[in-house]
Amino acid sequence: MPPGVDCPMEFWTKEESQSVAVDFLLPTGVYLNFPVSRNANLSTIKQVLWHRAQYEPLFHMLSDPEAYVFTCVNQTAEQQELEDEQRRLCDIQPFLPVLRLVAREGDRVKKLVNSQISLLIGKGLHEFDSLRDPEVDDFRTKMRQFCEEVAAHRQQLGWEDWLQYSFPLQLEPSARSWRAGILRVTNRALLVNVKFEGSEESFTFQVSTKDMPLALMACALRKKATVFRQPLVEQPEDYALQVNGRHEYLYGNYPLCQFQYICSCLHSGLTPHLTMVHASSILAMRDEQSNPAPPVQKPRTKPPPIPAKKPSSVSLWSLEQPFCIELMEGSKVNADERMKLVVQAGLFHGNEMLCKTVSSSEVNVCSEPVWRQRLEFDINICDLPRMARLCFALYAVVEKAKKARSTKKKSRKADCPIAWANLMLFDYKDQLKTGERRLYMWPSVPDEKGELLNPAGTVRSNPNTESAAALVIFLPEVAPHPVYFPALEKILELGRHGEQRGRITEEEQLQLREILERRGSGELYEHEKDLVWKMRHEVQEHFPEALARLLLVTKWNKHEDVAQMLYLLCSWPELPVLSALELLDFSFPDCYVGSFAIKSLRKLTDDELFQYLLQLVQVLKYESYLDCELTKFLLDRALANRKIGHFLFWHLRSEMHVPSVALRFGLIMEAYCRGSTHHMKVLMKQGEALSKLKALNDFVKVSSQKTTKPQTKEMMHMCMRQETYMEALSHLQSPLDPSTLLEEVCVEQCTFMDSKMKPLWIMYSSEEAGSAGSVGIIFKNGDDLRQDMLTLQMIQLMDVLWKQEGLDLRMTPYGCLPTGDRTGLIEVVLHSDTIANIQLNKSNMAATAAFNKDALLNWLKSKNPGEALDRAIEEFTLSCAGYCVATYVLGIGDRHSDNIMIRESGQTML
Repeated sequence: MPPGVDCPMEFWTKEESQSVAVDFLLPTGVYLNFPVSRNANLSTIKQVLWHRAQYEPLFHMLSDPEAYVFTCVNQTAEQQELEDEQRRLCDIQPFLPVLRLVAREGDRVKKLVNSQISLLIGKGLHEFDSLRDPEVDDFRTKMRQFCEEVAAHRQQLGWEDWLQYSFPLQLEPSARSWRAGILRVTNRALLVNVKFEGSEESFTFQVSTKDMPLALMACALRKKATVFRQPLVEQPEDYALQVNGRHEYLYGNYPLCQFQYICSCLHSGLTPHLTMVHASSILAMRDEQSNPAPPVQKPRTKPPPIPAKKPSSVSLWSLEQPFCIELMEGSKVNADERMKLVVQAGLFHGNEMLCKTVSSSEVNVCSEPVWRQRLEFDINICDLPRMARLCFALYAVVEKAKKARSTKKKSRKADCPIAWANLMLFDYKDQLKTGERRLYMWPSVPDEKGELLNPAGTVRSNPNTESAAALVIFLPEVAPHPVYFPALEKILELGRHGEQRGRITEEEQLQLREILERRGSGELYEHEKDLVWKMRHEVQEHFPEALARLLLVTKWNKHEDVAQMLYLLCSWPELPVLSALELLDFSFPDCYVGSFAIKSLRKLTDDELFQYLLQLVQVLKYESYLDCELTKFLLDRALANRKIGHFLFWHLRSEMHVPSVALRFGLIMEAYCRGSTHHMKVLMKQGEALSKLKALNDFVKVSSQKTTKPQTKEMMHMCMRQETYMEALSHLQSPLDPSTLLEEVCVEQCTFMDSKMKPLWIMYSSEEAGSAGSVGIIFKNGDDLRQDMLTLQMIQLMDVLWKQEGLDLRMTPYGCLPTGDRTGLIEVVLHSDTIANIQLNKSNMAATAAFNKDALLNWLKSKNPGEALDRAIEEFTLSCAGYCVATYVLGIGDRHSDNIMIRESGQTML
């Protein structure tokens, strides 16, 4: 390939040429060029290169092959070390087919792990290093140590505890709901097929649905001893039951009818197939999956510093002067030259404005505007709350056209927002920031309310520094020494001294009750706020769940009131989960309030936490600092439950293309990977499969515009049969459900849909009994699935709430998971069809198909002969009722016969 000709990503996915000519640069200065297979991995390529290099000059100067590593220029024009030599050339996709061999430096294992993490999270770890940000460095060190300590502890777990981490139980919300939903089934015996690990012989037992797994395993052991005429020496406590063909286990003191797998089999009339796995096998699995990398050594304790002769810091509360800043200049501002530029600044605590906003003078529009202006705020430095943020808005002012015959004397100026930026006044170590700051701004989006400032936006600068507008501000030195926010002890001391409980009248008590029990969270009148604050102790004693209301009326621009509120918070009773979740809202940014909320959330079970995981990840976007209680809480629970870790990872990974959260989410994923290196490899396998599916979808989109669907489908199958595709798409855990194994891809059953984005319909063979031998996923590329996921999550939550009340409405909240920028997966619900197709197939004329009233009943009869029809009609009725309520509550109004589906069992789903 001639110099200057690049290799776009499509070049590496073409199948017509299996080999590509690659330029090799050796450390000795020797240049080689020869063709290699695009499907070859780096290890194979290195062997071929070494064989050819021995016939070249200076070969004797080369060391062992393992002393060298390939480097290339990637598609983002960065030089990349290719530590993982099992990767294929077509997966690496270098910008040019040029590989340079350089001497390997540093710890190879460490470099390999770092490169794998970089590839997995979609962001190079060297980008974190290059920031030279103390907050980022401290967070990485702290989280890495925390996560690796958790990993080391996990390796010491007993087999039952490790099983609970790796394969958490999948239970129905309550056994009562199961009995309420299918009473007829509970009256009959349950047939279960059980075999032993390593044996093909199985036994079928008749047990009660109320039996525990231990009782079933005891029956199996007795049967085994009888059949093989062996003494009964094994104990059921040394075994667990694995669902055949799935990463799912049945264990613990729960009735069989409470396990989701058993319930599913009962509903569908199938026999559960289980395998008894011995504890020794589980322990061997634990040892195999242990972290190979040693934990980070704790830094040696440094000698204490020499005590300073003078105070080295100043308390914020000792400074009475007004807070002010200097607005210096701007850069890369793009606006109409006929306008004037203005900067508005405001101090916020959450959504609450701490004082009136201030605005700069108007200056002429230019790329590098200059203000050199002092902006003073109507608040003293001592009253600045710990989580105060300084918000800026850059906007242009334009004169409105004067209307004819207009006599009203109103402002004739219109604001045209350009960009915004936010800055925390205190750093992550509680020190008041000083000195010159350059803020790279974010482009403004038109707001319905017409607000210029964006206090809920990120406090990180726009990483696109080459084109983003910027403001330069100067935070003056207000004391001869660094200024720190007071420690908690000082805050509580002030709060304790300020506590004075006045007399409360009966009328005030009635007013307080009326205010706190009022529906909605509308704005309170000033006298109502004063009353709630005056009676804060009564709120604590009699209405503790109204803590959020009390926090909203607290005057956060008055440090005495803040101290009293935090002092009261120390003795506040623990809140119910829903009340604690409310405190994670952006309206309550105080770190001590956040810690209190997380303390109340620690009592959540893993299943309950999983229900709210999506929302908790969204809350992370509004955190002011990297190291916060919510981040540590989520990492702690993710490292203790692999299912939570799996979905936490994909919720974070799916938004890595968003610049405002990429740093935070990338750091959290890095920490998680270091605490679970085996799971990282599982996730990497999923990432490789998704990458191949995206390339396949792009190929289908292009091909479908040039050829017919059968021809495109045939070419799609040819592409999938390539070794690289078969390897990437087979033998992985489903991102939609880590318990589901996607074994062999069934190429002939794979197709693509006719909609604009050509979603891929991928089918797999399955060993799971009752799955009809196949499992399917839909890969979508070009559609934002976040709203779909949220809707399905709400439906699933409703289903859980109904089941907890004993009402099983036979809902089907199928899996949906965004995995990247407008990409994601949807679960295929087998044996189902749309109402439109059913009506069309059961009617003689297409024009009258929609009016065929008997079509659905006739279809159900054909799929459910005999007595099964009554059950199908019941399933249809229950699910219709459930989805009618769910769609009404959620405001879903675009349902029609082409997007309402019915399963052969009778269940309706959207």
